[in-house]
Amino acid sequence: MQRMLRLKWIVLAAMLWLPAGAQAHTHHAAQNAHADLAIISVAELPPEARDTLRAIKDGGPFAYQRDGVVFSNFERILPKRPRGYYHEYTVKTPRTHGRGARRIISGGTGEYYYTADHYQTFKRILE
Repeated sequence: MQRMLRLKWIVLAAMLWLPAGAQAHTHHAAQNAHADLAIISVAELPPEARDTLRAIKDGGPFAYQRDGVVFSNFERILPKRPRGYYHEYTVKTPRTHGRGARRIISGGTGEYYYTADHYQTFKRILE
């Protein structure tokens, strides 16, 4: 009987401990993902990206209907934030039909990220 009670306590302790450890690991990974992002200055951006960044800051107009939609960060490369924190904007790509792969992602506190490969990699834009 005492052995069974001890086993129940061990199982209960493991159940309580593991989720907390997993949460701490997830939070730490999100912080590291942000810290590991490459940096790009506005001057280093392609001219079309500078135009898009200017349009974002001016509130438009935008060239594509989907500009300004919520970016869900499914790739989890950007820091984890609540839904609706990030928004995406198309960067025109010369000689490409449609929207192409280039985007600028804006964050809710005024940070910006650039991707030239449709969300495979990001660079934080520093002004």
